[in-house]
Amino acid sequence: MSSRLTHGSALRRALLAGAVAAMLGGCSSMSNMMPSMSKDTAQLGATMSGTAEVPPNASAGTGTVEASLNKATNLLRWKVSYSGLSGPVSAGHFHGPAMAGQNAGVVVPFKGSMASPIEGEATLTPEQAADLMAGKWYANLHTAANPGGEIRGQVTPRP
Repeated sequence: MSSRLTHGSALRRALLAGAVAAMLGGCSSMSNMMPSMSKDTAQLGATMSGTAEVPPNASAGTGTVEASLNKATNLLRWKVSYSGLSGPVSAGHFHGPAMAGQNAGVVVPFKGSMASPIEGEATLTPEQAADLMAGKWYANLHTAANPGGEIRGQVTPRP
């Protein structure tokens, strides 16, 4: 009887081990579907403030930029969230190429509603993508009280 229990226990352990191996194999095949997302996509971000504007201003407003760039297609997607501005956002853009402390022209305007969060996407040229990845773009939000820009943040790659 004890050999029968031992044999049954061994069989259950073998079946359990096989089930675990199958589950882990399924997980690894699922992760094989995901690497293109992480490998081909760069995450970028910025913290926006009035002190980052050129010239700086005393705005109490703050904001963040969360963006991703598909390096294979140069598709940039973004979400800009903000609060505490002096009034409604009249315009918003990505500017470049410029390092922090420098101004540059508009590269990609934000379209649609300027209510927080502002979301959008655009396909960049290879040169624009290179400047963006080099930290040479900034996001800027404009208001009636600060037509040159109320808050700004330098967009940089995130680890």
